[in-house]
Amino acid sequence: MQLHSFFNSSTSYRVRIALALKGLAYETLPVNIRVGEHRAADYVANVNPSASVPALIDGDFRLGQSLVIIDYLDQKHPEPHLIPLEPVLRARVLEFASLISCDIHPVNNLRVLRYLETELKVTPQQKSTWYRHWIAEGMAGVERLLERSNADPWCFGAQPTLADVCLVPQIANALRMDCDLSPYPRSLAVYEHASKHPAFDAAQPQRQPDYIG
Repeated sequence: MQLHSFFNSSTSYRVRIALALKGLAYETLPVNIRVGEHRAADYVANVNPSASVPALIDGDFRLGQSLVIIDYLDQKHPEPHLIPLEPVLRARVLEFASLISCDIHPVNNLRVLRYLETELKVTPQQKSTWYRHWIAEGMAGVERLLERSNADPWCFGAQPTLADVCLVPQIANALRMDCDLSPYPRSLAVYEHASKHPAFDAAQPQRQPDYIG
């Protein structure tokens, strides 16, 4: 397998964690989204029509969108299952993952932040205010879901799931952007626990071949 990835992309980070948890070998094909490589005509035509990362290549099969890639991996390589099979737990995990992937990430990703700067001409301070506002809005919901689940050491019990795979990159990004995460102790506890797990450690941005310090 090959993974088109950018070291600092949280969506790429999710897939790297999933691959590591499943013990699957893959080749990293770096795509530098900071300089627009994801918009190159060849990449869009032959790799990922959505002009984004990540993209997984498995033989002749090519697939974009991180949550869909993880679902595909779960179907082909079910151990460990990251999306639970039991209906209620499955729904809870998908609810949690959707809050991060649909409510938090889309309004704070690179293309949105760049649009704010280049088209709407916001100041750096205004951009930071935007970012921190949506982190606070979203993470408050994340924390409430963790309070309801009342599980540890992972989001939903003794094993990592898609919830943890989504939470860890989101917290890493928020910390990188100097967001105050002290109001979310359960979220931080999961993050700290995950940081000690070999699969989560291997997937960190600074461990990637395209890392830019």
